Amino acid sequence: MNWTRRDFLSASALAAASLPLIGCATSKPQSKDTQMSAKEIAVPACNDYFCSRFGVTDEMIDKVLSKTLSKGGQWGELFFEHTSSGSVNLLDGKVSSGSASISLGMGARCVVDDQVGYAFTESLTLEDMMRAAEAAAAIAPGVNAGAVNPRQEAAFKTWYDTNYNWDGLDIARAVSLIQSINERTRAKDSSIVQVSVGLSWRQRVIMVSTSDGIRATDSQPYFVLRLSVVMQRGEEKQSNGGSIAGLDTFESITEEKIATLIDEAVADTQILFEAVKPKGGEWPIVLGAGASGILLHEAIGHGMEADFNRKEASIFATKMNQRVASDEVTIGDSGFIRGSRGALNVDDEGTPTQDTTLVENGILKSYMHDKISAKHYGVAPTGSGRRDSYKWAPLPRMRVTYMANGTHEVDELVKNVKYGIFCKKYTNGQVLIGPGDYTFYVKNGFLIEDGKITAPIKDVNIIGNGPDTLSKITMVANDQKFDCGGWTCGKDGQSMPVSLGMPSVLVSAITVGGI
Repeated sequence: MNWTRRDFLSASALAAASLPLIGCATSKPQSKDTQMSAKEIAVPACNDYFCSRFGVTDEMIDKVLSKTLSKGGQWGELFFEHTSSGSVNLLDGKVSSGSASISLGMGARCVVDDQVGYAFTESLTLEDMMRAAEAAAAIAPGVNAGAVNPRQEAAFKTWYDTNYNWDGLDIARAVSLIQSINERTRAKDSSIVQVSVGLSWRQRVIMVSTSDGIRATDSQPYFVLRLSVVMQRGEEKQSNGGSIAGLDTFESITEEKIATLIDEAVADTQILFEAVKPKGGEWPIVLGAGASGILLHEAIGHGMEADFNRKEASIFATKMNQRVASDEVTIGDSGFIRGSRGALNVDDEGTPTQDTTLVENGILKSYMHDKISAKHYGVAPTGSGRRDSYKWAPLPRMRVTYMANGTHEVDELVKNVKYGIFCKKYTNGQVLIGPGDYTFYVKNGFLIEDGKITAPIKDVNIIGNGPDTLSKITMVANDQKFDCGGWTCGKDGQSMPVSLGMPSVLVSAITVGGI
């Protein structure tokens, strides 16, 4: 059937809100086996969804792909996307807002060596898709046109329920959930003066079809449940919060996860009334397990995305197969963490995801590659080609960035610090991706004095350089955690859902600045 825009809008479901920047309740440490469990599926005909709903046929795809190569393109790609999103939010015990949005379109890409032509359309009629493909071909003309090869349907492992659909959620269930969380949170402490709870979700269906015969589809059920708390004691107010996020079902928001979210949000707010300001200066720092992965992601991970290195904008561009950290440090980026917000079955170029070792025992082993950077370096793509929507060409992007367990107990790290701080939770931060210079605001942490954790701290920034911090990691604990928060990564105007995790680590020196 061919849908008009009016038909499409009337059939849409509820849509997403903005995502929280604050961290979340952290998951328990997982074994490698737990992280990597998946099932192999033989994917049904990839075009079924877009054909049955929007009238996109194989014949149309072949014609549009041919058009992307019509001016000498070496390789062509069509990326189809249908996304419906929703949210419901509660403030001061009342439902304060809800939202809905939909998105439908196709992006056409023509590639000649490192040159890319890209155009998109919000209409899936043959005429409009041909026009977009023609524009992409004109942007990146070549001399040796490729051919459109027969398609082979993809088969891959799944790390989330591709049959689940958030569009079927009864809004009454969402409202009941956030009302219950509000009541339970307020009952924890009489000094709570405000509670905000929100649930947002996004159901994303994609299809990739390329001129070299690859075609893959995926259905991705994203959600974020966020909680923020404001307390007042006398004239002093403090606020904090947390979130639970994932590529998973409504039923995955279990009682255990909810209880942990509430308990940690309240406790992390209460302790701020007792917090002190640490001395400024350069001190040893223990980065706590889980949420400290944000430093790993921002200050180090971006520098290992292949496009920055291909353009020689990253400090790691000349470091391949060289030592960048102690032999205790192993860093990876994976799509294989079941139900994680950053997980992927297949990337936005149709490449099945994988677990990519970036740093192994301190040696830089790989970058994160999309197809263009992989061809440039003469290696296989790592399943890291991601895009915000059909309106964008893909880039090498992180998925679930993590550090592997070390050999030490956390107490050993703390005992090695005469004076320093222990960082638990972070909020705002800024990073210069090329050199890796960063500053992060520590929302929750503790002083370390004479090898013992003492007073809680507040109003502190940590300031440093990612590669330098990486080289100063002296001890890695064995308490790896993956943070379950609603982390969103921005790059070149595109925002992507990601996850992160790490064990506790001891860094010999980071600059601490009070506010």
